[in-house]
Amino acid sequence: MKKILLVEDDPNLGLLLQDYLQLKGKFDVVLCKDGEEGLRNFTKNTYDLLILDVMMPKKDGFTLGKDIRKINSHVPIIFATAKGMIEDKTQAFNLGGDDYITKPFRIEELLLRINALLRRAGNSEKHEEEKQTIFKIGRYTFDYTQQVITIGDTPQKLSTKEAELLRLLCLRKNEVLTREEALLNIWHDDNYFNGRSMDVFLSKIRKYLKDDPSVEIINVHGRGYKLLIN
Repeated sequence: MKKILLVEDDPNLGLLLQDYLQLKGKFDVVLCKDGEEGLRNFTKNTYDLLILDVMMPKKDGFTLGKDIRKINSHVPIIFATAKGMIEDKTQAFNLGGDDYITKPFRIEELLLRINALLRRAGNSEKHEEEKQTIFKIGRYTFDYTQQVITIGDTPQKLSTKEAELLRLLCLRKNEVLTREEALLNIWHDDNYFNGRSMDVFLSKIRKYLKDDPSVEIINVHGRGYKLLIN
């Protein structure tokens, strides 16, 4: 489920948008009533998309967007405002906004814009993932193309399945990699026997990484695994 931060000072509109997007769009929507609350919330959580009202007390949407872009340059931002002036649209995009919608708007149109941005962001992330082949794992360097982990002058050759599994863990570093995602990506089938094979490969990868105590692969009960780098 994609997580959206909605910052809107009109409580009626905010609750209406939150309910609609959670029901129709099946998003997890967090609602904040002003820019300062929105910024505090953003710094403590991870979001897939932001909807920022421009005219707000304490911190307006453009200022909030500027502050957020200092922290995160990639998360999609939609600015919403009662103004339709070209200067406002120009400012929205100059601040790193990805889209702009003028009030009053149809909620269905907002949902279409959200889905379009999320598809674009997903394709961009997938493209970046496909390009990345070198990873730093604590004191280790992992070369996915060569299928080698190196610490100091000591290389460790990996099997193809081990390299694919470690790469997925690196791409989800400090996040949960579900068993289903790993099995479907690598084995293309999440049956019991492939699951047992994956457990064996994980045990081997843990041994390869044992010389750096800051690196750990933990089991997340009922969900999957997490590569932690302290």
